[in-house]
This record gives sequence, structure tokens and C-alpha cells, in this order.
Amino acid sequence: MSVLTVRNLDDELKTRLRVRAAQNGRSMEAEAREILRESLAPRKAGDLGERIHARLAGLGLDEIELPSRTELTRAPGLGE
Repeated sequence: MSVLTVRNLDDELKTRLRVRAAQNGRSMEAEAREILRESLAPRKAGDLGERIHARLAGLGLDEIELPSRTELTRAPGLGE
């Protein structure tokens, strides 16, 4: 395993890391490792939709009533 030292980390960022680590029940070091692991993990080409769905889940967007699509939209006439 390698050791990485991060210098000149601003206080606000360090505080946010500490809070996030506490919320996830991890040390700051473990949280930093997890952030790096998640952000640098290889992505599959087809999982964009899954990532969007996961990010929007719980916002209640599935409860929005959409208007029915009984009539097709008509293209504007040219020169009419």
C-alpha cells in the first residue's frame, strides 16, 4: 500500500470531509479513500441511466402527473 500526503487542504474542505466521514461512520482517512475509489472506479458505458436514476431517486419525481399523449404534435406548415 502507498501513502499519500495532501498538503494545503483548506479548512472548509477538511471540515466537510470530517462531517461526511462521521455521517458514514468512517475515519477521515477511510472516507478520503472511499471518495477516491468511487471517483476513479472504471465506469461501464451503459450505466449512465442507472447513475441518473440513483441520483434522482427519492425526489418524488415518479409521482408527477404527466399529460396524456393522445394527439400528436403537428409540425408547423411552411408557407401556409
